[in-house]
Amino acid sequence: MTVYNLYIFDRFGVLLHYAEWNRRQQTGITRVEEAKLMHGMLFSLKSFVYKLSPMDIQDNFLQYKTNKYKMNMLETPTGVRFVMNTDVNAVNVRDLLCQIHKQIYLEYVVMNPLCKMGKAIKSELFSTKLEEVVRQSSVFMSKPV
Repeated sequence: MTVYNLYIFDRFGVLLHYAEWNRRQQTGITRVEEAKLMHGMLFSLKSFVYKLSPMDIQDNFLQYKTNKYKMNMLETPTGVRFVMNTDVNAVNVRDLLCQIHKQIYLEYVVMNPLCKMGKAIKSELFSTKLEEVVRQSSVFMSKPV
């Protein structure tokens, strides 16, 4: 199992933070363009799932999987989206995303008076804690399989 990257978007689709670990390929486009594509794909998938869902549920889209990777998403009640791309065999990614939200994002961004909501997260402490939590998780592995 391995973690490739993490995107954090606000409710308007603005990229707040990007982190990368074991990513094998680059897209050849800028980070901003890649983030816009990712958010557009999320918007489309959520809309598609919502329209096809037989029930009216809030957590109607959690992940999707290809033969190469799995994209996992956690959306908070405030609309902040945590999107983590992992190996297809990764398990308990949702728990890791919840931990990132509760223990790192809330603590080092929301409760930090120096961080402005809706702006890119520039906190070194946030980045350091994020790195620690991801590397210590059962999902993370330093070398891709």
